[in-house]
Amino acid sequence: MRMAKVKIGYTNGDFPTVIPIAIPSVDEVRKFALRLHLANRYWQGEFMGWEAEYNPESPLRPLDSQMSFTPADFSIGESGIWFFSLMWERGREAAPSEYLDDRNLERIETLPLPA
Repeated sequence: MRMAKVKIGYTNGDFPTVIPIAIPSVDEVRKFALRLHLANRYWQGEFMGWEAEYNPESPLRPLDSQMSFTPADFSIGESGIWFFSLMWERGREAAPSEYLDDRNLERIETLPLPA
């Protein structure tokens, strides 16, 4: 877990609101997502303080897509603050594609959190 400061908007006139938040390491999130992927069951809940969701692969074709199946996916976080997702778009056994949105994080420090 790391501590970061995030800009969440310009609500104070000319100054952004900046708050400290705890960010899980991407490696921790990958390990958790892989456990869910191996279980191959839908899951929604909280992981390390962030809303998260896993959807298993489906043989159904996605709407308006050329894909022949709906890939498994995992997402965690809040768009615009910190967000990470994985998608097994090349199939269940292939490595997932990853997307990380941390552009609003101002500073990231690795700090031990209180137990």
